[in-house]
Amino acid sequence: MTDQAHELRQRVLQYEQNQARTIAVFSGKGGVGKSNFALNFSMALSEQGKSVLIFDLDIGMGNIDILLGLQPRQNLSTMLEKKLQISDIIEAGPQRLSYIAAGTGLSDFFHLDRSKYDYFIRQLQHVTTAYDYIIFDLGAGMSEEHLAFIQAADESIVVTTTEPTSITDAYAAIKQLVAHSKRQDLQLSLLVNRASDRDEGEFAYTKLNAVVMKFLNQSLSYQGYIPDDSAVVQAVKQQQPYYLVLPKSKASKQMRKLVENYLNQDETIEPDRKFVKRLRSFFSRKVD
Repeated sequence: MTDQAHELRQRVLQYEQNQARTIAVFSGKGGVGKSNFALNFSMALSEQGKSVLIFDLDIGMGNIDILLGLQPRQNLSTMLEKKLQISDIIEAGPQRLSYIAAGTGLSDFFHLDRSKYDYFIRQLQHVTTAYDYIIFDLGAGMSEEHLAFIQAADESIVVTTTEPTSITDAYAAIKQLVAHSKRQDLQLSLLVNRASDRDEGEFAYTKLNAVVMKFLNQSLSYQGYIPDDSAVVQAVKQQQPYYLVLPKSKASKQMRKLVENYLNQDETIEPDRKFVKRLRSFFSRKVD
């Protein structure tokens, strides 16, 4: 872990022409397995040889470190409080995965003073050139911060289950996003978690997409589904990603297919290099 941590910090500190593809993962409510999906999705990308940073942005409620069974030395809150370099708060996870913990000392980004805001943007600029993918794990619901990161990201994945209340909450989050979005090219996809089988996952997607298209004039692509699997619960109790410790489980096998399909579609799509610019523009309207 120590050698990996040194390597990833060196990578962040050197300028590269690479531009990370940014993905925001969100949900309409808690309890749908959003963070677990974000973590295992990141693990599967890493297994495919991609350099991945998972950025926990659920301030005060972040749990990526808990799901990994690790105790981060630093986090986003301490970076802003102590003016640390972003390379100082990047932690080394398993299989060369990198992550940034959220912390608890920061209530929201719109309470930052101008100097802290500028510092955060400058640090974020460094990290976007050091990875192939940056996954932003946002808290449940739709706060101003969430709206900013979803609009700035290259694409966003909304996570739901097949439960009617979960689908309704996902629709409510998408509705709020579309109502406040300044972008005409939002790239939204749906991940159905804990589906009993492929048909149930596709049915949930078809049902939600039809409503979103009819009432919001917005289409959702289908990211796929993850089956309901006791191995997921078992891995959470062990504080390990199921993709790592139970690679032959139904959930892991489906995640592998999902990521392989995603990468096959993604190979021809280049990041537009506007993530930080869009984020800066959004925050500039909110920060005094």
